[in-house]
Amino acid sequence: MKRAYKTEIKLAKEQIQKINQSIGICRWLYNSYIAKNKELYELYKQDLIPKEKAFMSANDFDKYINNEVKVYVSVVIDVHMPIVSKNTNEGIGIDLGLKDFAICSNGEKYKNINKTEKIRKIEKKLKREQKKLSKKYENLKKKGGTATKSNIKKQIVKVQKLHHKLDNIRTDYVNKTISNIINQKPKFITIEDLNVKGMMKNKHLSKAVANEKFYEFRSKLTNKCNVLGIELRIVDRFYPSSKLCHLCGSMKKDLKLKDRIYKCNCGYIEDRDYNASLNLRDCLTYKIAQ
Repeated sequence: MKRAYKTEIKLAKEQIQKINQSIGICRWLYNSYIAKNKELYELYKQDLIPKEKAFMSANDFDKYINNEVKVYVSVVIDVHMPIVSKNTNEGIGIDLGLKDFAICSNGEKYKNINKTEKIRKIEKKLKREQKKLSKKYENLKKKGGTATKSNIKKQIVKVQKLHHKLDNIRTDYVNKTISNIINQKPKFITIEDLNVKGMMKNKHLSKAVANEKFYEFRSKLTNKCNVLGIELRIVDRFYPSSKLCHLCGSMKKDLKLKDRIYKCNCGYIEDRDYNASLNLRDCLTYKIAQ
């Protein structure tokens, strides 16, 4: 008569570690085998390979792993190297605004993305979904209403997704704008210390200011400049960049917000925002952003 016995084997820490590593490799091979066959099947469905090549056997996969798949080891070493600025171009002054997002002293202009057709369509859709959500809430409160809590939850998710989509588009535009400015490798960048909190108190401008993401633009630009060794200059918020004539230096105190073209008595005529960006670039009183 034969009997079976079950005995516990107590392994050392090194043995347990090796067993876990072996199990991990087996799991990776299994997942890679399934993924490879899925890839082949998709190619077969698109008529890119014949039917007989739509499936890879275990033996063929073994040859594929041993001969074609190469495993690389990545090693990260912390090396402290001084940042040497290789910027050879002149400085850039940037005037931020609501009509256009950013106007640079080198002539480049970055439009306000919130005025584009793409953003306006999403905002219209968002308003419709918000109205539907409010109607469902009202319907739920009424006796005999057809709205249910599950329907309301689904509608909330729709509204949240649209908010998230708008935020992603605006953040992506800020990132691309900063990247385009930095890629020009200027010696320095000058921006104005905008009073964003004060602008947010204006009920007519608060939404537009929030959508422009001025604070996010400044913080990300500061980080980029610190990494690449570009000097970021911050000009005082009370500096009259828009009212100063870039040619003669005189100040036009009666300049109103609706005046989009700057006209000086000396004959100098220029776009208001572009004139401001030139004054910011040449301003000698500033502080360095940290």
